[in-house]
Amino acid sequence: MNNNDIIRRLRYAFDYNDAKMVEIFAHAGFKVSKEQINDWLKKEDDLEYQDIVDIQLAIFLNGFIIEKRGKKEGEQPKPEKSLTNNTILRKLKIALNLKDDDILAILKLADFQFGKHELSALFRKPDQDQYRPCKDQILRNFLQGLQLKYRPEKKSPSAIEKNVDVEK
Repeated sequence: MNNNDIIRRLRYAFDYNDAKMVEIFAHAGFKVSKEQINDWLKKEDDLEYQDIVDIQLAIFLNGFIIEKRGKKEGEQPKPEKSLTNNTILRKLKIALNLKDDDILAILKLADFQFGKHELSALFRKPDQDQYRPCKDQILRNFLQGLQLKYRPEKKSPSAIEKNVDVEK
């Protein structure tokens, strides 16, 4: 998945406006303008579209953790220069204070069956034998499940295009 799609889906799932997005970046000590956020949210074929790079998404996710859990004492985590789907999933797990069963329930909302052992492999260190990379399909379904959990009354963007209601 590309970073712009991830930030779009999170913004939609949690119903954040431009001011809230600016505030989340500010939690992590990063100043961003509403115009810059709008450029990240535009479709790829728009002339003003800009890619959000890994470090910027990492800053947003760190700010999202602070937004949801509060600022921890001491030195704040440094944003990663390079993100993997595993890291993104881990940061979302931390921000939303999710346990493995919660993540599996969210995936189930998106009609995605996943086992507890498969899930634990996603959170292992890359140098461990049991480590497995988080594929785009898993992250996409997790984000879809978040939307269904936090905005169940709303139609998904793809359902709006098709004029179809999202099943609850």
